[in-house]
Amino acid sequence: MSSFFSVDGGLYRFLSKFWDLVKLNFLWILFSLPVITIGASTVAAYSVAMKMVDDEESYIARTFVHEFKANFWQGMILGWVFLIATYAIYLDYEINRVSQEGSIILIVVGIVSVFVYVTAMLYSFPLLARYENGIIATIQNSMEISRRYFGRTLLIVCLLLIEYVVFHFNVVLQCFGGLFGIAFAIFTVAAFSKRIFQEIEKEPGAVK
Repeated sequence: MSSFFSVDGGLYRFLSKFWDLVKLNFLWILFSLPVITIGASTVAAYSVAMKMVDDEESYIARTFVHEFKANFWQGMILGWVFLIATYAIYLDYEINRVSQEGSIILIVVGIVSVFVYVTAMLYSFPLLARYENGIIATIQNSMEISRRYFGRTLLIVCLLLIEYVVFHFNVVLQCFGGLFGIAFAIFTVAAFSKRIFQEIEKEPGAVK
């Protein structure tokens, strides 16, 4: 029992991880406040989260700021791309909602757009956090990984939806969601992404 409460015990590790997520969540929000920097902030958060997966990170703020600066321009541009894509999907939804007779074409376009959006975005920020590559190549690689690891991709999406529902279930859980919800979602994607990347890196001829 005493080992459970020790520095190497389960309780300490849990509280330490929880506190790290709270700090990461705060940093992501703080550095995303201008909105235009949300992409760079997200790349930095994934850089930290992928290190947290294997307990490689102990200086959350220092690493976050370093990665934010290192990936500022590419991260910001990638963020703009997905902000524009998000707005386009939202417009499609609104046009279909306000139209007197729902357009089948708009519904199909919306469904296809959401599918492409998710596959293109899901691994893009982790990829940019781990590798040096261009924006277009990063998005293409994200879509290829989504196709190749479709089962795991579907599981990630389901977990993110469950997390969203849980953190919006009641006022108490909403408070927890505000405290570390975004960082928890990033950590979820980072955990799966890192394992997939490591598998790909082991393949013959893979660029590391």
